[in-house]
Amino acid sequence: QVQLAESGGGLVQAGGSVRLSCIASGTIYSIYNMAWYRQFPGKERELVATITGDGDTNYAASVKGRFTISGDNAKNTVNLQMNSLKPEDTAVYYCKQDLRARWGRRNYWGQGTQVTVSS
Repeated sequence: QVQLAESGGGLVQAGGSVRLSCIASGTIYSIYNMAWYRQFPGKERELVATITGDGDTNYAASVKGRFTISGDNAKNTVNLQMNSLKPEDTAVYYCKQDLRARWGRRNYWGQGTQVTVSS
């Protein structure tokens, strides 16, 4: 059984920084891609940033230049460094790891962590 555990959310003032981490546990054979999503109240989950197994990254236009995604496949970890935070970044953040475990390859999701940015 693979599980993803997120940490690092909380309350921060506008202009501040937060670092989110997501660690996958269980019998994992390979990790292909990792990503962070966020969800605003009443809205669909949206993509924030992705990182491939080769280290290639991609960002949503709204966070480019402020957020940095990093991954460590050996440690089954993906991080999101969030700088220059704005109140409109307030959301629940979810990590996703595309990985191969005992029962095959699929996407696994974290439980979500709340980030609240006060003005």
